[in-house]
Amino acid sequence: MGKTLFEKIWDKHVVKTIDNGPAVFYIDTHFIHEVTSPQAFNGLNKRGIKVARPKQTVATADHNVPTLNQHLPIKEELSRLQVEALKTNCAEHGVELYGLGHPYQGIVHVIGPELGITQPGKTIVCGDSHTSTHGAFGAIAFGIGTSEVEMVLATQCLLQSKPRLMRINVEGELNAAVVSKDIVLYILSKISASGATGYAVEFAGSAIRSLSMEARMTICNMSIEMGARSGMIAPDETTFEYIKGREFAPAGDEWDKKLAEWKMLNSDVDAIFDTEYTFDAADIQPMITYGTNPGMGIAVTENIPTESTINENDRSGLAKSLAYMGLQQGHAIKGQKIDYVFIGSCTNSRIEDLRMVAEFVKGKKKNSDVEVWIVPGSKQVEAQAVKEGIDKVFEEAGFMLRQPGCSACLGMNEDKIPAGKYCISTSNRNFEGRQGAGARTLLASPLTAAAAAITGVVTDVRELMREGIKN
Repeated sequence: MGKTLFEKIWDKHVVKTIDNGPAVFYIDTHFIHEVTSPQAFNGLNKRGIKVARPKQTVATADHNVPTLNQHLPIKEELSRLQVEALKTNCAEHGVELYGLGHPYQGIVHVIGPELGITQPGKTIVCGDSHTSTHGAFGAIAFGIGTSEVEMVLATQCLLQSKPRLMRINVEGELNAAVVSKDIVLYILSKISASGATGYAVEFAGSAIRSLSMEARMTICNMSIEMGARSGMIAPDETTFEYIKGREFAPAGDEWDKKLAEWKMLNSDVDAIFDTEYTFDAADIQPMITYGTNPGMGIAVTENIPTESTINENDRSGLAKSLAYMGLQQGHAIKGQKIDYVFIGSCTNSRIEDLRMVAEFVKGKKKNSDVEVWIVPGSKQVEAQAVKEGIDKVFEEAGFMLRQPGCSACLGMNEDKIPAGKYCISTSNRNFEGRQGAGARTLLASPLTAAAAAITGVVTDVRELMREGIKN
């Protein structure tokens, strides 16, 4: 019997299987940041031990950093203390740190791929749930808790139970203005925010294979929002071309050796998955969420569901969600007034995302009632945006290009959405209070977010698109 992509990587990384228990699972790369690492390092220090393999740990500051005036001291005390603790701990334990001011600093799930650290066949963990992003390269990547961060620092291993396996196929050609964020929001709307709980998900099909690496990362990033343990896509020529020549990618003879290995990383034809779904790309339209979990999504042209039409998994929470959001059952989402637009986060802050938005808004002006934050995912993305003149396009449109960080994805830093205000966000979660106490979040693609920035309301981007713009 054939093996799935997940099983091929899993089997190579199991150090030992405990009878009637989990496996001792080896971790190739461990990313850390300022929020979930201080307690882990404290645990090591209390036990008088060092990081086992510091060269396999990479650190950056992202969650709590300000996205304006990063050259100045951080104002929020907790954020400042966490960033300082990260610097101290990395220095004491010999861990590479890309802190504020470093040309490689940025969101952990953006810098790993762009530096060539993220590679096919690897096992990758981080104390952040959206570590699943790295699975876009054909890696097993997942988030871990603080105690597990300490475990990996101490041993380079974890205790893990093998998850069930799911494959989600998206076949066919995508409609105009439909991008990867729409694909994943559509899947979530069909299987719900708990539909992949306990599974490792492989995304496959012709529509998935047609995507760029940035777009694939968006899809794997949000696999966790389905409840999945991880998400992954088999590597192919698109993957290899993206990695080649990056700072920490293999080179020379080592590149040839690795490439031969990577080309073997796919699910065999006779591999068996516990669950499988297939969706038609032609059915996917520009999407937006209306509720308080990422599975509560609809096409921008559809009406908000009623208790008789909603997915059964969300029925019991519909009234509560809509009360929080200030929305009504059966009403159109299109035309809903928007106060803020946030384009950024580990989901949609790569240079491709910024290029997409810049191409769309060039020559347009934002609505005067909307505040727009564009937050690049890394210093490299920021530098590339400036090099290409994207910053000027945003400035002319009235958009604010900030500095790299997690920003308004989560209410842990200075970039919070005020209570009661509506924000179209390209981030990954729309939970109550996620972007700030009382903030109302609608998740959407960069294109749909940009369209709302121009009109001031939820808009079908296809109505505004210039002739010839490509998705």
